[in-house]
Amino acid sequence: MKTVIIKYNAGNVQSVMYALDRIGATYLLTDDEAEIRSADKVIFPGVGEASTAMAYLRERGLDRVIPSLKQPVLGTCVGMQLLCRYSEEGDTTCMGVFDVDVRRFPAQPGFKVPHMGWNSLTDLKGPLTEGLPENAYVYFVHSYCADVCPETSAVCNYVRPFSAMLQKDNFYAAQFHAEISGNIGQRILENFLKIDTRN
Repeated sequence: MKTVIIKYNAGNVQSVMYALDRIGATYLLTDDEAEIRSADKVIFPGVGEASTAMAYLRERGLDRVIPSLKQPVLGTCVGMQLLCRYSEEGDTTCMGVFDVDVRRFPAQPGFKVPHMGWNSLTDLKGPLTEGLPENAYVYFVHSYCADVCPETSAVCNYVRPFSAMLQKDNFYAAQFHAEISGNIGQRILENFLKIDTRN
């Protein structure tokens, strides 16, 4: 099986590579369109700022390539947000795979932004959450989040409920860092790699 990690200016690729090493997966880090299209699975990670990341993707045509992919795609953190319709961060039009907007957490006494640390997942749905207990804990670092919507496959609550995970067709996404979320994150990555590419 060929797994590709998309290389771009907001990818936290090193920790993703370590996580894949731990579960014995082989992978290729690339921004080459042909390599991405020929992969069985595609991982689209992210740490950074939405508008500069989208500008980089547009310069290389990856904003066109990624939404057109037919194999399973997993976006994480900023990678998830860029798969949404719009982000308030930098007033950014994103790729629109998920029909939902990304907004900054509102200021509220007792809550620090960014949302940083371990928090729980509820309302779990879909193949990525197979075998996960309700209220499983994962690790977040973010100031912006996607609203809860019909494509939400897991919810987290911080200031307000938000989409911790999304799924639409062959696209999967997680706001948290699965690669540093211990056994739960490892199970999510394993579940992603097990998704039947023939679906």
